[in-house]
Amino acid sequence: MPDVRVICAIGLRGQLGLGGELPWEGRDEAVFKNDVSRFFYLTRGHVIIAGPRTIDSFPDWSRSERTLVQVRSSDEPEKILARYPDRVVFIGGGPAVWEAYARFIEHWDITRLPYDGEADRYFDPQWLIAC
Repeated sequence: MPDVRVICAIGLRGQLGLGGELPWEGRDEAVFKNDVSRFFYLTRGHVIIAGPRTIDSFPDWSRSERTLVQVRSSDEPEKILARYPDRVVFIGGGPAVWEAYARFIEHWDITRLPYDGEADRYFDPQWLIAC
């Protein structure tokens, strides 16, 4: 079994997404830019499993530095994870993917950003204790 992890950022009230993007997308403050840089630094050389929209959002320059695996809701998490037995695997793609893979996640790396605006997707603390 791989080392399964999540790295994500949430707003002050657990905000994760807005209209299919990060709610703070395009903000110029250093804290937001540093979080994106940290994500790309920590995931370099590892596997990222995510839904189609998340995989499509990766910039071209980042694709050669990590293994990107697009999954669908019909995929069986056990079979996907079995492909990467000795790797670090990050689960991306937000709520739907985290719901499916939560029971395998060993490490959650959550950054709380100073965002307190609108969102339509929120972090669910139940993911942290999924069995």
